[in-house]
Amino acid sequence: MAQFALKDIRNVVLLGHNGSGKSALSEAILFTAGAINRLGKIEEGTTTSDYDPDEVKYKMSINLSMLPCEWNNTKVNIIDTPGYSDFLGEVKAAIRVAEGSIIVVSALSGVEVGTEQVWQYIEDAKLARLILVNKMDRENANFDQSVTQIQAKFGNRCAPLQMPIGAHTSYQGVIDLLEMKAYTGNPPKEEDVPADMQAQAAKYREKLIEAVAETDDKLLEKYLGGEEINTEELTAALRTAVMSGKVVPILAASSLQNVGVSKLLDVIVAYLPSPAERKVTVTKDNTEQTIEPDDSAPLSSLVFKATADPYVGKLTYFRVYTGAINSNSQVWNANKGAAERVGQLYLVRGKTQEAVPQVKAGDIGAVAKLAVTGVGDTLCTQENQVIITPIIFPDPVFSEAIHPKTKADLDKLGTSLARLLEEDPTLRMHRDAGTNETILSGLGETHLKVAADKMTRKFGVSIELSIPKVPYRETILGTAQAEYKHKKQTGGHGQYGHAVLAVEPMERGGGFEFVDKIVGGAIPRNYIPAVEKGIREGILEGVLAGYPVIDIRATAVDGSFHPVDSSEICFKIAGAGALKKGMQQANPVILEPIMDISIRVPKDFIGDIISDLNTKRARVQGMNPEGEYTVVEAQVPQAEILRYAIDLKSITQGRGSFTMKFSHYEEVPAHISQKVIADAQAAKEAAAG
Repeated sequence: MAQFALKDIRNVVLLGHNGSGKSALSEAILFTAGAINRLGKIEEGTTTSDYDPDEVKYKMSINLSMLPCEWNNTKVNIIDTPGYSDFLGEVKAAIRVAEGSIIVVSALSGVEVGTEQVWQYIEDAKLARLILVNKMDRENANFDQSVTQIQAKFGNRCAPLQMPIGAHTSYQGVIDLLEMKAYTGNPPKEEDVPADMQAQAAKYREKLIEAVAETDDKLLEKYLGGEEINTEELTAALRTAVMSGKVVPILAASSLQNVGVSKLLDVIVAYLPSPAERKVTVTKDNTEQTIEPDDSAPLSSLVFKATADPYVGKLTYFRVYTGAINSNSQVWNANKGAAERVGQLYLVRGKTQEAVPQVKAGDIGAVAKLAVTGVGDTLCTQENQVIITPIIFPDPVFSEAIHPKTKADLDKLGTSLARLLEEDPTLRMHRDAGTNETILSGLGETHLKVAADKMTRKFGVSIELSIPKVPYRETILGTAQAEYKHKKQTGGHGQYGHAVLAVEPMERGGGFEFVDKIVGGAIPRNYIPAVEKGIREGILEGVLAGYPVIDIRATAVDGSFHPVDSSEICFKIAGAGALKKGMQQANPVILEPIMDISIRVPKDFIGDIISDLNTKRARVQGMNPEGEYTVVEAQVPQAEILRYAIDLKSITQGRGSFTMKFSHYEEVPAHISQKVIADAQAAKEAAAG
């Protein structure tokens, strides 16, 4: 592929609700532009963008895909993204490296949850956008209804730039409302606007002119004065208005029939901004500044994706903002403070890679086998070190425990997880000390299921996922004094250790404290640490269900020793035994973790959310309005919300979101405590059995 100047590149992200037809649209764009010579089908797993085995299996996009093509002497880098919310990390990364966006709306379903969400992401990123009403060839396709929904949700700045000719089986093409010309068939033929559509086209055109005129004082004066505004003036003003987000053109197409797609490409090139028209925010010498994109300036480039490619190893995707990267060169990783050797550079289209000598400012490329670089890092020159504002990825909200299936899987688990996390920044992994489980956290159940499939396919590690155990704790409510004498007589030296402990509760969050109140040498000083060690090991397993013990003070008050038979191990056993007896006498109880949860939902769902929280033993702390949304703050036992991501999605049809963090431990109600003890006993018997 030829090199292009900054002004002749368009980086465009395709966004929309799952099933709105983004992948089919990207396939039609590549075919129309001549980048591929046959149209692939999602059902057959043959599209350029959904090439990953998991995408073929689930018949949906899971990863972002780079799909470059050329149109009207312009390079158009289409970035296809998943529509399913579990893969939001890919969407955030794609938005970060694009200047323009296309929101794809189904002509059957209109504005859906995913449409609203991606609109908000684009608002936050301040990207220019187009809306494409897709699937005009389907039964029940309704352009006017979709436009009404779009304007009701996003305002009248969304105005049709095209209208479709017919729908379902009679869909033939589009009318360009600026030129007032019809384009039918594939490839499109220019015709006059059909007589029966002229009145409606004129009405839509009037609304478009009004929306554009409102963004330009000179045009508004002309418009209000009843003067004619020519097409050149309208086109120039519309481009400015689209770039600033003041007008969002609505287009129509059928990606399956490939009708209206060439006109979409015309609009992308004519109205969406080039990389030259969007400044870059960087941090240099600890101060934030904006720099102009320029291919003759020193290099600055952001890494936005990494993937383990079965053929070339780790493949790292980057977007160049200033300067250029050359194959077989050296660059500086500003985040890691280290030099990075760059091998052969590639332009990527789906799963195919084309070797190139250089990737210049404004363009997107990939490189294999980088040693230190990860997603979000800036590659630059050592002489001119800058850090480009990194991508902000969403935090995980759903966790499951990982269990390797075999000993071989266990051996490879650590390195495979590390590579998986390197590839997907929305996954997190930690070891829960309280339950001894490895916990994998992500954005939803499907996200983790796909991650498990990927580990098997790419790294040969088979794992099972299960609901994590709750890290219960044990403590005491009362005080007690107990003694334990460890005495054994065998041939030769015997064993003797005797400790008397007082146990008492500490306030919640107090942890554990050991106090030495031995007087008169009842236990020699050199054995006191052994008593403490025995107690510290003893609190790792409580007396009710074997959970670790917290918020307890153990005081050594008395004991006895034998001048010959006593040893450190004897006093360690005595300390642990006295603690166990003391706890049994001091009203032991089970504690459960309580989480602070913050749930953001549309106001219509508040009643359902509160009802659901009441069934989960939650305590609502407050409600704060945030525009159309309300944020519910509550405290809820962790045991009740292990699968809350699934519950919330179901209650709010995917519109709700939440964050949670650990707050404190609280006593478990008696009826639940009995069940926890019984489950622990059953697990112990199963392990022994």
